[in-house]
Parts: sequence; structure tokens; C-alpha cells
Amino acid sequence: QVQLVESGGGLVQAGGSLRLSCSASGSIFSFNVLAWHRQAPGKQRELVATITSDGSTNYADSVKARFTISRANAKNAVYLQMNSLKPEDTAVYYCYGVNIGTGAYWGQGTQVTVSS
Repeated sequence: QVQLVESGGGLVQAGGSLRLSCSASGSIFSFNVLAWHRQAPGKQRELVATITSDGSTNYADSVKARFTISRANAKNAVYLQMNSLKPEDTAVYYCYGVNIGTGAYWGQGTQVTVSS
């Protein structure tokens, strides 16, 4: 059973940066798609960024040009570099992976709080 574990969340002032990490207990080569989602209080979980096995990326309009998703296959990890953070970026951020053969997996989430 593959597990995804996030780290790197915390409290930051508006305009600051954070880097989230997601480590997989197994090889991330098994994931066809890796992604970051977030859920703010009282809101639905939303997709933030995705990266495919060939390195193609996509971003929500709200984070384009500020966030960067990347993967390090040798480290079985996926990252989310978040720059120019805004208070509206405050949420629990979840790592997500899809293996076409075995299904979808979620991490437990990491809290990001951006103060104004």
C-alpha cells in the first residue's frame, strides 16, 4: 500500500514563500498523475496543480505564475513551491496520486496559513 506524506506547511506572512513536500512510501514512477489540492475552511477541496509522469504541468488560474509543481523521481517526492502567498491561499494542502492500475491515493494534509 503506497502512502503519501506531506510536510512543509506553516505560518507565513503575505508575500512570503513556502515549499511543500510530498514523500511516497513507494516509487512515484507508479503514479501516472501527481497533484496538490487544497481545502479552505467552509469551502470545497480544489485542485491546485498537477504533474504527469512525462512532466507536463497544469495549474489553477488562481495560482498560475506563483506556484510551481515539480517531481523528483529519484527521491520519490513531489513538491509545490509557493511564492507571493496571499491570505486566500490559506488552506489544508493535500498531496494526491493516481495509479491507473490501483487507484487514487491521498496524503493526510498539511496546513498553510498566510497572514495579512
